[in-house]
Amino acid sequence: MHQQSDNDAAPGPISGGARPGGRGRGRRAGETATRADILSAARGSFAERGYDRATIRGIAGRAGVDPALVIHYFGSKEALFVEALELPQRPGDVVSGGLAAGREHLGATIVRAFLETWDAPATQAQLTAMLRSALTNDTAMDMVRRLLLREVFGPVTRALGVPDAQLRADLVGTQLLGLAMLRYVARIEPVASAPVDRLVRALGPTLQRYLTEDLAAGDDG
Repeated sequence: MHQQSDNDAAPGPISGGARPGGRGRGRRAGETATRADILSAARGSFAERGYDRATIRGIAGRAGVDPALVIHYFGSKEALFVEALELPQRPGDVVSGGLAAGREHLGATIVRAFLETWDAPATQAQLTAMLRSALTNDTAMDMVRRLLLREVFGPVTRALGVPDAQLRADLVGTQLLGLAMLRYVARIEPVASAPVDRLVRALGPTLQRYLTEDLAAGDDG
């Protein structure tokens, strides 16, 4: 059986009502809907298959358009990936807003904000796609690093003004990425179906220590 690849998507006759020369006049309603369909299909493909296994042809088939139309709108699979993962609400904004709850509740606040962001239908497909793709592709992994450092953990540790800020951010990242892998990608029980409140109670104290307490506490010598 022939294996699909991005090379299968060599531009051909463009279908779906798009006009290559129409960009200067702005997108018409039909073009906007087609573009949205492609983005939705891409999010589903990246979430299910990861970056490397998702193909332009497969995404086009899922959207019901010619592969050339995907290239017409986005130029490449990498550009499509970047745009497909543009979140309607930045995780960092959610977490930063939670800082108002007070320093003593920061660990629990971050766990809750993280889970509520991932559980939201508007963001779960994009975040799952990003994480699954990061496991197999350097481009996707770079995006994960930038998102976590710039949008999530970096602002939190800077706001706290604590020593070892980078180490603390990395430790928080290990906890939350591990949680996301088990709950949303591997779907391992009982973590996958555990209520948010239970996970907040279990993980909040650990993140609280990573963020605000003495990391050397309990070390021998």
